[in-house]
Amino acid sequence: MDDSSKINIRYQEETVEPVKLNEEDQTTLIKQNLRIVSEFKAQELDRHAKKYWDIFYKRNGDRFFKDRHWTTREFTDIARLNNDKKQILEIGCGVGNFIYPLLTDGLNADFYACDFSPRAIECLKSNPFYNPSIIKAFTCDIVNDKLQSVIPKNSLDIVTSIFVLSAINPDNHQKVVQNIHEVLKNGGRVLFRDYGLHDMTQLRFKPGHKISENFYMRQDGTRSYFFSIDYLHKLFTENGFKELSNKYVCKRTINIKEEIDVPRRFIQATFFKQS
Repeated sequence: MDDSSKINIRYQEETVEPVKLNEEDQTTLIKQNLRIVSEFKAQELDRHAKKYWDIFYKRNGDRFFKDRHWTTREFTDIARLNNDKKQILEIGCGVGNFIYPLLTDGLNADFYACDFSPRAIECLKSNPFYNPSIIKAFTCDIVNDKLQSVIPKNSLDIVTSIFVLSAINPDNHQKVVQNIHEVLKNGGRVLFRDYGLHDMTQLRFKPGHKISENFYMRQDGTRSYFFSIDYLHKLFTENGFKELSNKYVCKRTINIKEEIDVPRRFIQATFFKQS
């Protein structure tokens, strides 16, 4: 769940240095280990993951996430696409907060868009800017459903994974990366952004919410994994990709009226498929 678009986000200098935890944060991480989600509950969360995300979109519709107008600034690969028409897949597309701003900006591309939640796909298709001639939206369990059943093998120029892999059990991350690899062209790129290790949201989880290392359950049943640079590097490079960039992005969420100043920590990376 991408909650990075709250009020008055200010940018800080990007860094690859490990986060320095204060004593309170270190204590929080220790306390999280005192009460772990039971194996039965963890399995239940896996079985019903689609249901929890469908409930989320039923409750929030297209009101929760803001449109991602920052993508062309953060990923220059997208900004350079207008020379030739490209084929782009967004996994975990939600209600279209990534796709529709790009279309409004006139990006020369055809899109595939898939999501776990049928309700999210319905919402995406109900957008007045939805055009089935340039957007093929479909429901897909990215862990268990082969993308090749919808998308030709070795056909895509770009696949985006933006606050998606964190919602998936890390035991299945490798399967997702391999699934993506099959539909990308040689030299095709994966644009990745997600929660970074020791982001503020990880440090706010109370005992009873930790499922496994860096993997947590939210109150609504959805889940979140927090990525380190080393983990992400290994995940992609051991599954047919070469790393172009891989870094932490630090921000601050500032609300002067409510006297809130919260540091945020994301991870942003680009990988390409090796021939």
